[in-house]
Amino acid sequence: MPFVSRNPATEEVLFEMESLSNEAIEERIRVAHEIFLRWRETSFGTRAKMMRELADILEEDTEPLAALITDEMGKPIRQAIAEVQKTVRACRYFAENAEAMLAPIEVLTEARKSYVCFQPLGVLLAIMPWNFPVWQAMRFAIPAIMAGNVVLLKPGPTTGKSTLGLVDAFHQAYQFPLMIDLFAEVEQIEAVIRHPLVMGVTFTGSTRAGRIVARTAGEALKKCVLELGGSDPAIVLPDADLDKTVEMIVLGRFVNTGQSCIAIKRVLVDQALYEPFVEKVLERCRALQMGNPHDPTTEIGPLARADLRENLHRQVRESIEMGANCLLGGEIPEGKGYFYPPTVLTEVTPGMPVWQEETFGPVLPIMKVSSRYEAVQMANETIYGLGASVYTQSIHLGEEIARDRLEAGNCFVNQFVFSDPRLPFGGIKESGFGRELGIFGIREFTNIKTVYIG
Repeated sequence: MPFVSRNPATEEVLFEMESLSNEAIEERIRVAHEIFLRWRETSFGTRAKMMRELADILEEDTEPLAALITDEMGKPIRQAIAEVQKTVRACRYFAENAEAMLAPIEVLTEARKSYVCFQPLGVLLAIMPWNFPVWQAMRFAIPAIMAGNVVLLKPGPTTGKSTLGLVDAFHQAYQFPLMIDLFAEVEQIEAVIRHPLVMGVTFTGSTRAGRIVARTAGEALKKCVLELGGSDPAIVLPDADLDKTVEMIVLGRFVNTGQSCIAIKRVLVDQALYEPFVEKVLERCRALQMGNPHDPTTEIGPLARADLRENLHRQVRESIEMGANCLLGGEIPEGKGYFYPPTVLTEVTPGMPVWQEETFGPVLPIMKVSSRYEAVQMANETIYGLGASVYTQSIHLGEEIARDRLEAGNCFVNQFVFSDPRLPFGGIKESGFGRELGIFGIREFTNIKTVYIG
């Protein structure tokens, strides 16, 4: 039984579902294609009206949907509510702006008329993770559906109830289901990608699994977008505002209990600010509240699964054995639930697991650097390229480093990296390719068609 939800705070089984048979998957693909043939003929006005209705439904159901997220993957309840609220804002943003984003672009040539237009591709497969079960799915689905596509949603194996809650909201808002759940086993996904009625695939998850998806999509000549792992660096320059920088970095590392691809995973601090920075970080991290994720005061919930905690602890212990200094945390607490305390490591060097691997949990590795040039070099010495941030009171210098020096798809100054419906989101190197959100994201799964009238 591949789809089992277990409350990570109590270890209680919440939800079980058998995977679909091959025949049932075939029927869902066929139904999705029939819906697409009708949906692509609708006007942007109709699409916008229905997307606003979906936003209203999600807004009304924010608390029960957030409670599902918290039950299934342990996200602190205030953050789960924020996840649903962000989804609502994205629905309304694309309802308002999709038509302009996809408006034909006239190009002056020798023709009587020539232009580029954007038309939907068809049925799209979305293979989604567990860490943001509503937002991750919807940041792809909202623009894709506004462009005229239909989505088959393969949920994370441990967040099936949240997925069904999201699909139910679609069924309430639309005359026909534009998001169809696909509880398929991993072994069945290759055939879905290769299916002649499936026109593209998006995947959010590990780099290892992303390679498999990309290879299959490439062999089938299908459009593919990948949002994979990250090891996001944060550079702290000597003139950074200490209090504000510490607050940003602690928030950027420990949001969602550190279980985010774009969380800050490595901090490079100039030697001039290093000691007061570490002292302030420890003070702030000691104050973080770990506990029942349904308690509104909780800031650190449990990790989503037992195996995730085991791997995180391995990374910490091996790094300590290699010379890292553990100033806070680093031990698995007793009792029920997959909790892991906020952990701060210093004396971290390249080659340690907490530096070169992606750490998916509340662990903050800190390295001292002698200059901004060394900081940039160390920041870029990674196989990943999803996000990066730099902290300085010299806005011009921060912008120059973010724009010209850091090798990542999302580079922020004096702010930890986050996704915004108005801006394209995605990575380079082994963090994937393609973009979600913004004008580039909504165009990813369209036929960018040239029309030439002689």
